[in-house]
Amino acid sequence: MIDQLCLSESLLEGAKEVFETMVFMDIVESTDPYRFVEGDTLLGSITFTGNLEGCLSICCDISCAKAITINMLGMEPDDPVGNEDICDSIGEISNMVMGSVKSRIAESVGTIEVSIPSVVSGHELESNSCDKKNKIIAKVNIQDEYYAEFTLLYREN
Repeated sequence: MIDQLCLSESLLEGAKEVFETMVFMDIVESTDPYRFVEGDTLLGSITFTGNLEGCLSICCDISCAKAITINMLGMEPDDPVGNEDICDSIGEISNMVMGSVKSRIAESVGTIEVSIPSVVSGHELESNSCDKKNKIIAKVNIQDEYYAEFTLLYREN
């Protein structure tokens, strides 16, 4: 049985690693428990199966997603960014964070198979599922300007 604290730390540390090395933005855990993603949002998610199964997602507003895309692609802040590039970037973030989490927990849970990421847009989206037993949310501030949530829904087989 994997410890929820271990998964929580793996999720936050995995997100930090990806943002530092691939997005070139700093993230820190938010201290505001009542904050949530507002307005028009993007939700990038990726599912996984094995001894541990579930879904990992990132949810952020459009301005945050655009900033992530600009940094990932090495663009200038005023460069035009298309919706396809933004969706691709958010999907890739969920994929990279899942890869980082997977490597951190592999010894504890064994083999995990990961799906292709998907991205949806909407208004104040959140990752939720009735059949998953456990939910971990890492609320983060990005560059002291943006806010995002990483969610891990899971159950052990």
